Amino acid sequence: MNSVGIDAVAIHAGKLRLDLAETFAPAKGEDPEKYTKGLGLHASSFPDVEEDIVTMGANAAHKLMTRKGLEPDDIGRIDVATESAFDNSKPVSTYIAGCLEAVFEGDFHHANKGERKFACISGTQSLDDAYNWIRAGRNRGRAALVIATDTALYARGDAGEATQGAGAVAMLIAEDPDLVELSLEQGFGSADETDFLKPNQQFPSVDGKRSVQVYLARMREALEDYESVAGDVRAEDFVYAPFHTPFPGMVRKAALLAYRHVTRDTEIEDSLAARIGRQPRAEAFDDEDAFFESVREYMDALKETEQYQEWYEQAIEPTLDIARHVGNWYTGSVHIARASALRNARENGIDMAGESLLVGSYGSGAQAEIHAETVRENWTEEIDALDIDDQLAARRDISFEEYEEIHDVHNHDKEIDIDAFTTPSEEFIRDGLGPMDERTYRYVE
Repeated sequence: MNSVGIDAVAIHAGKLRLDLAETFAPAKGEDPEKYTKGLGLHASSFPDVEEDIVTMGANAAHKLMTRKGLEPDDIGRIDVATESAFDNSKPVSTYIAGCLEAVFEGDFHHANKGERKFACISGTQSLDDAYNWIRAGRNRGRAALVIATDTALYARGDAGEATQGAGAVAMLIAEDPDLVELSLEQGFGSADETDFLKPNQQFPSVDGKRSVQVYLARMREALEDYESVAGDVRAEDFVYAPFHTPFPGMVRKAALLAYRHVTRDTEIEDSLAARIGRQPRAEAFDDEDAFFESVREYMDALKETEQYQEWYEQAIEPTLDIARHVGNWYTGSVHIARASALRNARENGIDMAGESLLVGSYGSGAQAEIHAETVRENWTEEIDALDIDDQLAARRDISFEEYEEIHDVHNHDKEIDIDAFTTPSEEFIRDGLGPMDERTYRYVE
């Protein structure tokens, strides 16, 4: 069989922009650097009145299919990953398929459709499902459409409010892909956790400190599991490491942990030993607390070394460029990080063909996945086709009062009737409710 992976990608960002330093921080009476330096965020994307997870997903998918010259008959399955669904029975994929059928000839009546849920990791799980479907030979020569779409809202006043965001990433999964080939090997770290959940509620209940701890623990387990089938991972094995990015500050913690792991028993550890010592090994300690304290001291020292800082600037920092300006997209987060990394490579003339990415996905509840991706020869054409920079520049800035209004519009428990802030053009919009209170949509020329 040919290689299988991501053939094409398209992104749709919410059309409104909230500036965290200039608008959000003053309204909250906070120091702007709490957001720009602490969280690593500058702005959030929000959906306008007529946008939601369906319109964002459909607009991204429409853009992708049009650019690739695809028709519905070319698609054998549509998988939507979201943790912002508004129906506990009818999947978002059916709404998106209905939108697309209004603008393409033909239909998706013979395409398998579903909705994936496992917090933020479900976007990657949907990729895995599509990959397995094609590898099993059940696709009949057709491709899969995977869409990660979310409106990541928190209750107003919640500690996570500044990390909000909204947008969609559509990905075409196919044989002999143009963008990246997915590795056969995967590693998982999974446990029953309650770090972040939504028990029959729209806005999440979050234990912030525990969520960071669980994120790091599951990522470490996944990396160890990946190495058990793929061999030891070393820093020089990959150019970029896109991680799930609820906010860039969280990735800084994961990156340091990853660097400690991939440099253990290497020449890098040897070269650092004279300055910061060797990495603590659990077997050398009788007391677990003493071991963990030694690890913390080593990590603090490692973070200040030139070797780590240079690696971070090259392998991690470029993956955060887009996230800084859109906030958390839940299921789309790690896929934004991939796009950000490859966009950086393109802008800096780095030839990525044949090079590797180490991709770390995570979903609260909790599970992490590590896999590798090999960049394909035609990757530059796909990255050049991304219009995310134009989208971000075209967003309408909103005041704090307008932010509160738009937050209420997208609160399922409220009915707010206000005019849209932007004028739709060549896009799907939400236009009302049907006879069973179902959401209805149309395409605006």
